[in-house]
Parts: sequence; structure tokens; C-alpha cells
Amino acid sequence: MTVPEALFTGDARPYAGGDPYADYRTTDFAFAHLADLADRRLGAGVIAANDEFFADRENLLKPGAAEFDPERFGHKGKIMDGWETRRRRGSGADRPHPTDEDHDWALVRLGAPGVIRGIVVDTAHFRGNYPRAVSVEGTSLPGSPSPEELLDDGVKWTVLVPRTAIGGHAANGFAVDVEQRFTHLRVNQHPDGGIARLRVYGEVAPDPAWLGVLGTFDLVALENGGRVEDASDRFYSPATNTIQPGRSHKMDDGWETRRRRDKGNDWIRYRLVAQAEIRAVEIDTAYLKGNAAGWATVSVRDGETGAWTEILARTRLQPDTNHRFVLDAAVVATDVRLDIFPDGGISRLRVFGGLTGRGAAGLSARHGELGG
Repeated sequence: MTVPEALFTGDARPYAGGDPYADYRTTDFAFAHLADLADRRLGAGVIAANDEFFADRENLLKPGAAEFDPERFGHKGKIMDGWETRRRRGSGADRPHPTDEDHDWALVRLGAPGVIRGIVVDTAHFRGNYPRAVSVEGTSLPGSPSPEELLDDGVKWTVLVPRTAIGGHAANGFAVDVEQRFTHLRVNQHPDGGIARLRVYGEVAPDPAWLGVLGTFDLVALENGGRVEDASDRFYSPATNTIQPGRSHKMDDGWETRRRRDKGNDWIRYRLVAQAEIRAVEIDTAYLKGNAAGWATVSVRDGETGAWTEILARTRLQPDTNHRFVLDAAVVATDVRLDIFPDGGISRLRVFGGLTGRGAAGLSARHGELGG
């Protein structure tokens, strides 16, 4: 395994007033376009931590950037928007410092099991109280294991990020090249301190047995292994929002493009979880009222070299409305393309159907390769 290196190390300057993000250190990570497997919307959670004295462990997975109020204090001290543990101490006056093995930990249940391609340990606003180093391990267990079961000595943990020095007030990014399917992470900070956010980027690897039992399901849903391959425009919001679980609850929870000033149109291209027979499509414009797409078409292809075939002709869309279309006959496909005219947005796309024999066999083979 290639040893990943954090992009940022060393101290951060004390907060000097003004914009707290003015001196924040980050970059464009090559893996950040992938799905966040630790997204709360997928059902991720921080199910246990050995210490959360100053700030709650659940803050790690909150959406959006960490906030900072320099005047916000509580009875325990400064209130931080992240996970922060108390200061570790040694065993006595003659040994006041923690040992090299002392560390704090948190257990994270991924919202969707998958292959991890990159991890960001964000220490935003933790300037003098961030950990000296971090490490991350992963495991794959069936069902819904308890913290006690995850901490059992018999559980095998795989190192994803070896113990590595990080920087304060920075997005510390790590590329991961372990080709396995993981369900849970153990995040360690050495020896103590605070982390604002944790992002776990990768590819969803669903359980074929579960999808087989479902029969008909949403073939493009992120939680089922669907993904966005490309999009014409991501100006206001990411195209991946269109395959998130549930209905949109606000305007920026969908996909919205900038206003076009040419004669073109916007589009998203999706990859289904595997080859499947499509039987119905939903296009939802919830919370998009003055900026919903005017019209839409849906096309499919079977294989990367297959020809695109339109399965939904150009159809008028209504604002803030869920549109349902039943196909006259099932259509076999691996990819779907949604075109909107001329611009605007949709909140969700649902593509309902079932796997073909070839699709199910390929998904099962991949599941076995990943250790599932």
C-alpha cells in the first residue's frame, strides 16, 4: 500500500479577527468529486468515541463547513464546531506527558459501504488544539454491529491512513488505494485534540443479496451503487444531489445550473449500479420554483460504446413537482442521460427497474473481489 501523506503539516496562526477562514489551508483533492460515504444523508453516524469532553463526536459528519464564533464559551470552555477531547496527561508527576501509544478514537458507521479513495481530516478553527497526528482504519462487518462488537479483539482492522502528522486549521487530505469494501472506520487522533469534519470519498459497493431481494429498486440511487459520471454544469450545486436519498427539502439540495445565454442545454450522465431493465422514471423539481428546468428528455445506452436511445421524449416539467413516467416496455441499459432544456435544475432523478442476469452476476463477482 502506498503511504498517503497529508498535504498540510505544522502549526496554524492564532485567530487574529475578521474572516476566520482567511488563512485556512486547502486544495482541490483529486478524489473530492466522488460520493461522501460518511454523509449523514446516507445514514452515516459517529456511533462511539472514547472522549468528547469539549465538543460532540457527531459534529464530525455535519454537512457544510465548520463555523467559528470567537466569543462562544460554555462552562467547559471554548465551544468548538467539531469533535474535541480533553488534554491527555501522563501517569504521574515524574511522567507528566502521555505515552506514544496514548490516543483518542471515534467509530464511524459509513452511510453506504464502499471502496474508499480518499479521506479528508479537516481541522478548521483548531489552531492550537488539533492532534499531532491522525490515523484511520477500516473494517467490514455485516448487519448493524454495536460499538462493543466493533471493538472486539477478533475484528480485523485495515490501515487506510497510517499515523501521519497533520496541520491545524487545514483540510488534511489522504489518497487511499486499498481495494476493499468497508462498512466502518476507526478514526484516531494522537494523542488528543480536535477535528472539525471528516469526509470519506469513494464508490458505493452495495450488497447484491439485498438488491436481489428488493427486485425492483432505484437503479441510479447513490445508496444502491449508482453514480454521476459527468455533468454539463455544477455552478450552483453538485449533480450528485439528484441521486441522494429522500426528497429534496430546500432549493440547494438539488441540481441547479447557471443561466444559459446560448442555444445549448444542460445535462447529467449517470452510471447504473449494473446492467438492468428500466421500467419507470421519476423527475422531481421539488423546491425549484422559478428556476426549474423547462423540459427534459431521458436517454439510455447499454455499455460504454452503445448508442444512446431516447426513452422519454422532450417533456414539459412543472415547478416544485414530482413527475412519474411508466415505460411502455422494459429497456436494458447500463447508463442514463438526463437532458434539461434550456437550463435550470431538478432535485431528484429516480430510475426504477431490476438487474438483468448479467448485471447481477457482475455485481456479485465485484462484491467477492472486494471481500464482501
